[in-house]
Amino acid sequence: MKQSILLIILTSLWTLHVAAFPRLNAEAIQHLLKRQPGSKGCPFAHDKALKQTKRAVGFDPVAQRVSTTGQHAFVPPNLAAGDKRGPCPGLNALANHGYLPHNGIAPATTIIQAVTQAYGLGLDLATFLALYGTVFDGDSLSLTPGYSIGGPATLDGILSGTGILRTPSGLTGSHNNYEGDTSATRGDLYVAGNDDLLQLAPFQQYYDALLDNTPAPQQYSALFRFRQARFNYSIETNPYFFFPQFAGVLVAPAGFAFPPAMMSNHSAQYPQGYLDKETFKSFFAVSGKSGGFKYQPGYERIPDNWYRRAIGDDYTIPGFLLDVLQFATQDPRLLSVGGNTGTTNSYTAVDVTALSKGVFNGATLAQGNNLQCFIFQLIQAEAPGVLTGIYEDVTKALQPLVDNINSNLQGLACPQLMGVDQSLYDKYPGYKKAKGV
Repeated sequence: MKQSILLIILTSLWTLHVAAFPRLNAEAIQHLLKRQPGSKGCPFAHDKALKQTKRAVGFDPVAQRVSTTGQHAFVPPNLAAGDKRGPCPGLNALANHGYLPHNGIAPATTIIQAVTQAYGLGLDLATFLALYGTVFDGDSLSLTPGYSIGGPATLDGILSGTGILRTPSGLTGSHNNYEGDTSATRGDLYVAGNDDLLQLAPFQQYYDALLDNTPAPQQYSALFRFRQARFNYSIETNPYFFFPQFAGVLVAPAGFAFPPAMMSNHSAQYPQGYLDKETFKSFFAVSGKSGGFKYQPGYERIPDNWYRRAIGDDYTIPGFLLDVLQFATQDPRLLSVGGNTGTTNSYTAVDVTALSKGVFNGATLAQGNNLQCFIFQLIQAEAPGVLTGIYEDVTKALQPLVDNINSNLQGLACPQLMGVDQSLYDKYPGYKKAKGV
């Protein structure tokens, strides 16, 4: 019955908006595939070629203004008293402004509402991410299922379901499940010693890579070399570097794509958004001048006079996957599940054909809907093993996410993944260390 309540709520939200989320545009995919891996061509060529695939975006200063006053005035967290803040600056800012509970522990439905309302995250992507976080890092069996945006926590009604076997980890404790290595602004857990606190060196690099007075899509395009450098840095410095299907292939790119896509300020001049550097600093709890930045953990803030994405131009799963593919077609390693094998500079990719028992091929993951089909089905196939020891009834706990994945894949004509060979992960110490092996 508890599960059915959640499913009814989420299904209702989904039904209202499902028609607004198109599948990956075939013309856009074909353009991406024409780019040669490692190409040093114009960084904005992607945006110019995709111009025909995107409808015009307008600007409505009334509808797009995000409140930072009254009930949404900034209130810093009391970390000593137990308020939770974690590796996602966007969620931290929402908690500091009252769009999420100030303690940082929220029902999945509240998280979905907050990120769609304040940032323009598409309902499809918001629902998938919230359900994933709830199942793996929170409690999907409670009366109001949800999770902590920071570290481990318990809370009556949200993180207190019958059938959960341990304290939910929260996003901070989700290494290689939700949070992962090669982050844009966070350190690798087994090198930095934590995975939730901003590291000023990569933040400075991100800051320097942001183009001034440039629309957000082109700003993102110009981040490719920085993205590639962060991947190389993990290979060169972290013997435990592991790049799994979700925390690696999907979540790691979000750290590069989400700031231009959802933290940019919008205006009549920049209807697609422009991420100016003061706004960037505010969302990441950073102050001071370049070269002398200071970071105050947990103080992420939505700037005053800030305008979200245009209404109806939500950042959906197809849009996000296009951003992932834009960089991956220039460096195919960014689509490769794999890792270092115990020493630095030993990165080895998993054989996708062997992992999927012949269903998928690494050389064709960027074609059509193969990436979405592969990653989503891989999550579904591997989840029971991850959740064993967390829930008494793994099938029941996983069901909301399974239903969501099936809904997202409906109509994509996916090749059917019948199983995975997880023994191929055994050579990666980072995989085994995160599992406590």
